[in-house]
Order: sequence, then C-alpha cells, then structure tokens
Amino acid sequence: MIKLLPQRMRGIMAAAVAGPIILALMNAPESWAQAPESSPAFEVASIKVNHGGDRRIALMLPPGRLTATNVPLKFLIQFAYKIKDTQLSGGPGWIDSERYDVEAKIDEADADGQNADPEERTKRIQLMLRSLLADRFKLTLTHETKELPVYALVVAKGGPKFHESEAEPPAPPASSNSGAMGQKGQRMVRMGRGEINMSGAPIAMLADTLSNQVGRTVLDQTGLKGNYDIELKWTPDAGTGMMMPHGAGDGGDGKAPPPPDASGPSIFTALQEQLGLKLESQKGPVETYVIAHVEKPSEN
Repeated sequence: MIKLLPQRMRGIMAAAVAGPIILALMNAPESWAQAPESSPAFEVASIKVNHGGDRRIALMLPPGRLTATNVPLKFLIQFAYKIKDTQLSGGPGWIDSERYDVEAKIDEADADGQNADPEERTKRIQLMLRSLLADRFKLTLTHETKELPVYALVVAKGGPKFHESEAEPPAPPASSNSGAMGQKGQRMVRMGRGEINMSGAPIAMLADTLSNQVGRTVLDQTGLKGNYDIELKWTPDAGTGMMMPHGAGDGGDGKAPPPPDASGPSIFTALQEQLGLKLESQKGPVETYVIAHVEKPSEN
C-alpha cells in the first residue's frame, strides 16, 4: 500500500493540487490521500457553493488560472485524477448534488507551470487541484484495477467533420489580468443536457467527457493530435448522461427536467453524423477509485 501524506496549504487560503498520476496495475486496493510536499500549489483559491440552479457546468483553464463554475465535487475529482464517472464510486450524495464555483490562481513565479506547453500546464493544474481537494474537502481515495467493458473512440469512414481550433495558443501571462475569462486561446469545455461544447481542446478531453455520458471509459484511439473546437448535440437517454447531478431542474425548483425529444439522435448517432467519429465496444483494464473519506469545505 502506498500512502501520500497530507500537504498543508502554503499559509493562505490557497488551494493545493495535483495532476494525473500514472499508476501501475495492481490487484490490491491502494490508498491515495493528499499530495506530497513537493507538489505544486495554487497561490490562492476560493470555493463557494453555487445556488443558481442552472444545470450547465463549465471548466476553463485560462493562463495562470483554473475557473470552475457550477461544478459538483464529483466532477472536480474526475478532472483532478483524470478519471471518468464510471471509475469513481462511494461518497455521500452531496458530491453529486451540491454545486461549487472554484477560482484558483497560480503563482506568477511558478515558471515551470506558466511556460510549459498546454498539456503540461493542464497536468500541473490537475496536481494542484488534487492537493486542494485533499486539503479543503479532506478527500481520501482507494484504488484498484479491474477488467471492464470500454469504448474506443475512433475516426469513422469519411474522416472527421471538424477542424483544429484557429485560436492562438495561450502565451505566458504578462500581468495579473492575463488570465481573465474569455481570453483568446484558453481551453474550455462546457456541458449541458445533451450537449458538449469544446474550445481549443484535445480529443482526449472529448473522450473523457463522453465517458460520463455513455457509462463506460472511453479511450481516445483517433490518432488526432491537435486542439479542436467541437459542438455535439444529442437526445439524452434516461439510462446514460451520468455527468449531470440527479434531481436538479433547469429552473432550480427541484423538478425533473422535461423529457427529451424522442426524434433527436442518440449520442452514438450524433457522434458519427456531426463529428465523423464513432464508439467501438472493447474490454480493457480500468483504474477504479472509491471515496474513503470526504467532508464539505468551509467557504472563502
């Protein structure tokens, strides 16, 4: 068993963190707690409960920042550990139902994080977020590997029906204002009921998002290496769409959302018709995680 010892925040209300970890395949469960002392940390971060009642969630990574709007804790865990909905179990019901707004700023002196390429910056932010979850939510996970059904995301006949993003790649921030939302070149994923919108994001991020909709881990086997602007719309099915928390209505009144239009395409059909991609069923080793302990954070 490997244990990661707690990291205390760097004094302020800053959120610490962590990026995706490469785990060796093991049969016995493994404990994951807070990140080691060497993990990078946000300079400052705030976590607030979102009472708006909107079902849409957003996660943006403008240079020097992480901005998450209306996200459940379960989604933050999935992003921080680079896992899918089907890989995570356990925990109280509020990790799905309660929504949070998270604003976190990276120390401008963190040259390693600021000057890295977009993929490395994302990994560094994920490492920071891991530490934040461990510190503020007291999150502890156990982990093991299982052989489970998965989907491979591949290019359909005729090729992809979307293009690489024309946005300029984000430059290292020159001032404290450089990480403002909406800055050209920032990576963004926005999700709603039966809808995914991506800006300047890799296909691997689409695969991760699809995993939460189809109930299986989705592996990116497209071979597409760029960053893309993608819009996907489909008719959500009652048996899928696992990303959205249960019991939250569009108007915040606690009522179930209206039934989907049965004439619309399934997510499988929409993928092929709108994006020129398809999902193929396979079996493979899947990392699974169980929430051993978690607490609600104090707001700041």
